[in-house]
Amino acid sequence: MKAHLATLLEAALTRLKENSQLPIDSIPAIKIEAIKNPKFGDFSCNIAMTLAKQARCAPRTLAEQVVAEIANDPQLRKIDIAGPGFINFTLEHSATTQILLNILQQKDTFGHNTSGQGTKVLIEFVSANPTGPLHVGHGRGAAYGDCVANLLDANGFAVSREYYVNDAGRQMDILTTSTWIRYLALCQQHMTFPDNGYKGEYIEHIAEQLHQQHKTAFSHDIQEVTHNTPDDESRGGDKEKHIDALIHNAKLLLKDNYRTISDFVGNLILDNIRNDLENFGVRFDRWFSERSLFDDHTIEQACTQLKSTGDSRLGDDGNVWFLSTRYGDEKDRVLIRENGQSTYFASDVAYHLNKLQRGFDQLINIWGADHHGYVARVKAALQAMGQEPKQLDILLVQFVSLFRQGKKAQMSTRSGSFVTLKDLQDDVGKDAARFFYVMRKCEQTMDFDLDLAKSQSQDNPVYYVQYAHARICSVFRQLQEQKTDIDMDLGKKSLSQLTESYETDLIMQLTAYPELLKNAASRREPHTVAQYLRTLSQSFHTYYNACVFLTDDAELRNARLLLIHCTRQVISNALTLLGVTAPERM
Repeated sequence: MKAHLATLLEAALTRLKENSQLPIDSIPAIKIEAIKNPKFGDFSCNIAMTLAKQARCAPRTLAEQVVAEIANDPQLRKIDIAGPGFINFTLEHSATTQILLNILQQKDTFGHNTSGQGTKVLIEFVSANPTGPLHVGHGRGAAYGDCVANLLDANGFAVSREYYVNDAGRQMDILTTSTWIRYLALCQQHMTFPDNGYKGEYIEHIAEQLHQQHKTAFSHDIQEVTHNTPDDESRGGDKEKHIDALIHNAKLLLKDNYRTISDFVGNLILDNIRNDLENFGVRFDRWFSERSLFDDHTIEQACTQLKSTGDSRLGDDGNVWFLSTRYGDEKDRVLIRENGQSTYFASDVAYHLNKLQRGFDQLINIWGADHHGYVARVKAALQAMGQEPKQLDILLVQFVSLFRQGKKAQMSTRSGSFVTLKDLQDDVGKDAARFFYVMRKCEQTMDFDLDLAKSQSQDNPVYYVQYAHARICSVFRQLQEQKTDIDMDLGKKSLSQLTESYETDLIMQLTAYPELLKNAASRREPHTVAQYLRTLSQSFHTYYNACVFLTDDAELRNARLLLIHCTRQVISNALTLLGVTAPERM
C-alpha cells in the first residue's frame, strides 16, 4: 500500500511539474509512514514540506495543490491535510483487509519479494578458528549471519553460506602442539604444560582419542621435545618464544606425522563445530579451507598481482609489505615475513580474491568486533587488485556477556574456561538462544540474561511471541472439539465485520510485514523482525483478551477466525526467518 500511495503522489507531482505549477528540477524519493493514531488516518506523507522551499510555496498550500491532483482511487476513503502540510490517507476498509486475502494466497511465502533479482551473494560468517568448541560469542555471529542470509533469500537474492576454516597458521600449530604434549603425558612422557598452550579439558579428551587410536606411535623422549627451548613466562621467560620453540621441535621430531596429528585434531574439533551449528539450525553450503589457498597457489597469485601494480615492496627488514596507506589504511601491512612465510593478512587477501573469481556479485563478511582493524586493509587490497571495494560489506558483531543471577561468565578458548554454544543450547534451548541473539543491532554489545531466557512470562520475548502462535492454535483446537471448522469463504465475505480497534490495529500490523522484510534485508537488520514479532504478538494478546472469537454470529466468527489464522501465518513466517520454531502448544 505504501508503494501504491507513493505512486499516486508521484503522478500528482509530475502533473504539477509538467503544468509549470511546481518549479522544481526533479521529484525526490517519496516516503510514506504509517500513522500510529488511527483517528488521523492510516498513512502520512511529508512531501509538501520537503518541496516547499524549492517550490517557493507554503507547505500547506503545496499540499492542497498535490491533493487536488490525486486521481480518485477506490482504495482511498479520504485524504486530509494536517498540521503544517502533512498529507494523510485513510483507506477504504476493503483496502485494509486485502492484506488478509494476500496472506491466505501466499501462505509461507507471504512477505517474500524478488527485489534481489537473483544477485549472487556470498555470506561468510562464524569462521571461528578450529582450535576449540564454539562459545556463546560465536553463537551471536552464527545467529545473526544465518538470519541475514534467510532475509536475503526471502528478498530474491541467490545466497551462498560459507565458513572459512583457518586450518593453517600459528594458532593451529599451538593447538597441535598442545594436544601432542597432553598425548605425551599419556605415553608417560611428562613435562610442564606451556603457559601459552590451549588448556581446556577438550584438549585432554582429544589427546586421549589420539592415544587410543595410535598408541605410542607419536611418542618421543621429553628431553628431545624440550631441547633448546627458552624459559616460559612462569619462569621469567617469554611465553611466545617458548611455545614457538616447542612447535619447531614437534615438527622436527614428528616430520610427516605432525600433519597427521594436526589433521586429526583439526578435523575432530571441526566436526564438533559443524554438529553444534547444525543443532543450532545453521548450515553452510561450503566449508572453505585456508590450506587450499596454499595448495592452489592463490596466495602466491594475490601477492604477485599486488607486486605487478606496484602496491607491494620488499622492506629493509626483509618483509614484503603491502602499501595499504595508499588506499586509506592507517599503516602498511606485511604480506610475507622475512622467513618466507605468508601472514594471516595475505591469506585474507587471497581468500577475497578467490571469492570474486568464483563470480559472486556481492560479498558479506560477518566478523567479531575485535576484527575491526582488518576492514580497511582488506578493502584496500581489493582496490589495489582492481576490484570494487563496495562489493565487500563487512558487518561487525559485538561481544556477548552472559549473566546468570547477576554473575558474569568468562570466555577464553586458550584458558579453557568458557561457556560453549552447546552449553547455552542445553540450558535455554535453541529458540531462546537464537531469538535473544538477534534482538539487538549487531553493533551493540549484548548482555544475555539466562534467567530471563528460560522464564515462562511475558517479559521473555521469545516465550511471548511463541505463546501468541500457540494461543491461536488453541482456538482452532477448540473449533475441532466443537466438531466444526473455519468457513474461509464466509470469512472472506465478512471481512467488513472487522471494525473493532483491536482488529484494525492487527490488520495494519500485518500490512507492514512485507516492507519490513525488504528493509530488514537491505539494512542487514534481523533485529527489526524480532521487534516486529513482539509488537504483533502484543496486538494479538490484547485482541485475544478483549474479544470473543467463537461467537454465535457466523459472519463475525469466521471473519475473526480468518484474521487470527493470518496472524498465525505471519508469526510463523517471521519466526522461520529467525530460525525459531512456532509451537502449537506451550
